Amino acid sequence: MNDYFPSVLAGARPAQYRLSLTVSEHSARHIRRIVRSYLTEWEMAELTDTVELAVTELVANVVRHVPDRRCTVLLLSRATGVRVEVTDSSPQLPETPADLSVDAEGGRGLLLLDAVVDKWGVQPHGAEGKTVWFECVEHGGAT
Repeated sequence: MNDYFPSVLAGARPAQYRLSLTVSEHSARHIRRIVRSYLTEWEMAELTDTVELAVTELVANVVRHVPDRRCTVLLLSRATGVRVEVTDSSPQLPETPADLSVDAEGGRGLLLLDAVVDKWGVQPHGAEGKTVWFECVEHGGAT
C-alpha cells in the first residue's frame, strides 16, 4: 500500500511551490533561499545557480517596473527540470531595448535570461497583468 503514495508518506515536498508577496530590493535573497531548498529536495541541485540568477532578474523587474510591487512566484517541478513563473499586475510586457549602449544602467535582464535558461516567454493577461516564465532542463541524465 505504501508504494502508491511514497512521496506523501515519506514527507517529500509537493511538486510545486507558490509564494505571493510584495517585493523589495531585498526580496530576491529570500526567494533564492526557497528556490535552493526546493531544487535540492527535488534532486535538481545542478540547476540552482541558473534558476537563482533567472528568478532574481524577474523579481528585480517587478521591483523596477510594477507600481504595487506585488507578484506571485510559482516553482513547478517537471520530469526533466523546473519551470518558474512570476506573475504581476502590470500589463506592460517586458522588452529588450533596441539600442543598448555599453554604458546603459539597465536593459540587460532579458538578454541575461535568454542566455542562461533553456526556454522563456511571457503570457499576457490583458489589463490584469502578465506572467513571465522560464524553464531549465537538467542536462546530466543517463548516457
